[in-house]
Amino acid sequence: MKQKILLLAISILGFAVAKACADDPGLGKGKKDEVNGVVLNGETKKPLREVNITAYSASKKEKIVVTDDYGNFAFDELKPGTYKFVFEKAGFKRITKEKVVVKTDEAFQMNIEMIESNDFELMPSPFHFGL
Repeated sequence: MKQKILLLAISILGFAVAKACADDPGLGKGKKDEVNGVVLNGETKKPLREVNITAYSASKKEKIVVTDDYGNFAFDELKPGTYKFVFEKAGFKRITKEKVVVKTDEAFQMNIEMIESNDFELMPSPFHFGL
């Protein structure tokens, strides 16, 4: 009887461990050096798609990603170190996040809110000079 209870307990424990591994796709895969997050419109709080995000390390461009339809982005397998991230989208103010430290086997979550830019480049009318 004790053997059956012990076997049942081991089976349940094995199932629990297998379930935990299945729920966490990064578990047991080694490196998890990534930066991810979401970009939102600062006023409407809605996701912003097609935001260009550039990662720089020591003034060197490392990688560029673009947000998806839900404002999500992810930089996978960045080398450990200190980075600067620049977020850019037409019609919005550029955002720079400096001194972001990426460590081995750690993920970093970065959520950003971008504000619409009211700055317009005014150019003289071509008709102004012709008169």
